[in-house]
Amino acid sequence: MIGRLNHIAIAVPDLAKGIAIYRDLLGAGISAPQALPEHGVTVVFVELPNTKIELLEPLGANSPIAKFLEKAPEGGIHHVCYEVDDLAAARERLVAGGARVLGDGTPRTGAHGKPVLFLHPKDFAGTLVELEEI
Repeated sequence: MIGRLNHIAIAVPDLAKGIAIYRDLLGAGISAPQALPEHGVTVVFVELPNTKIELLEPLGANSPIAKFLEKAPEGGIHHVCYEVDDLAAARERLVAGGARVLGDGTPRTGAHGKPVLFLHPKDFAGTLVELEEI
């Protein structure tokens, strides 16, 4: 059902510092910052030959990333994103198997302009999983 690893998301308390680490120290290409108010984050993507790293900075006090950073002030891995061909079919299969979809189960538009869903970390070995329809 799942396809390629699309990205690994890392929550950062300061996006500019996170960008500097990947661009200046590691020599990676970085996308332009993108504010996603519906998700409560500002993101950039670190472009790698085989995948991407998404750096997430809170956008507003109610951001889920702000809550994450309360527990991990230095930041850390927030989620992994896998590609799926059919998000609705994936959701149905997962729910039928007992997995919990976060929110009301309705896909939202993600940073790449494609539909996404998040799956409860307790159902996936302690890892928040994002599915993105390709």
